[in-house]
Amino acid sequence: MDTQYKKVLIVRFSSIGDIVLTSPVVRCVKKQLGNKVHFITKSKFRSTLEHNPHIDKIYTIDKEITEILHQLKDEKYDLIIDLHKNLRSKRLIMGLGVKSISFDKINIEKWLRVHTRLNFLPKKHLVDRYFESLKSIGVSNDGEGLSYHHGLTEYDIAHLMPSDRYVAIVLGATYHTKRIPKEKLENIIQNSTLKCVLLGGNDVKELSVELKAKYPKVSNLCGKVSLNESAALVLSSKYTVTGDTGLMHMAAAFKTPTMVFWGSTAYELGMYPYYGSNYDIPQVHMVNKEINCSPCSKIGKEVCPKGHFKCMMDFTESQIINAMRTLEK
Repeated sequence: MDTQYKKVLIVRFSSIGDIVLTSPVVRCVKKQLGNKVHFITKSKFRSTLEHNPHIDKIYTIDKEITEILHQLKDEKYDLIIDLHKNLRSKRLIMGLGVKSISFDKINIEKWLRVHTRLNFLPKKHLVDRYFESLKSIGVSNDGEGLSYHHGLTEYDIAHLMPSDRYVAIVLGATYHTKRIPKEKLENIIQNSTLKCVLLGGNDVKELSVELKAKYPKVSNLCGKVSLNESAALVLSSKYTVTGDTGLMHMAAAFKTPTMVFWGSTAYELGMYPYYGSNYDIPQVHMVNKEINCSPCSKIGKEVCPKGHFKCMMDFTESQIINAMRTLEK
């Protein structure tokens, strides 16, 4: 154990996928330093962390760090690992007056790629950039990739799972330009040799009802299961079809093969499914290389700025079928 850092606070306030992407850091810090690991996030994301065995205590806020700053001061941390790196996390570090480590967010490179088409992005995943910042404290990447702990019992899972082999299809995403369009979802359902299970929240419930009405073989669980139940369904699927979403990262954590549709964001921005160097998991990335307006955002948009949404809409049915067959083998 490194006695210099007996108690560490890891910071990531949002969102679901970004929090899952911190899991290798949490695990390696805990195992390699043998210390106490605390984590701070927003209250609404607590469920993504509460079953993680490598976290000793979770702190949450609704909006501002002043809500719990006095409690954090009482913890007397030896180190803060800032994996968010925004004004809120900087205020937290200043308020605690503790040594901190952060990472390079490559914001300039991202801005240039999104707004000018100039590409100076490193060919490196965000997780690998996290670990580059941790070399100074002797923490290295274990190659195990992401991890996620849904906390469900075997009994819970047995009553949740479909009896047939299935593909999990994720309908939702925070931004609409990261959601798979209805027409492409229909292509997937029509051509799947497996049962299709639809996942998402109440924001895509209307779409899921339409798809269920048109395709009775579909199992529609949108708005009917919790986030952790959705995670368990992704875990047990043959493969998962998704946009750039939190469930995409959960699929990677479970080493589930993925078929990812990239719209307003892009694989090259460095937050694609991260399986770890110890694994070779099948994955197919649907990327429209014929257009020059994608990516148009580093986080996603509500509507396509050009009005055509070609980054998602231009995939042909044959392209989709070929990708599916690759993963169904």
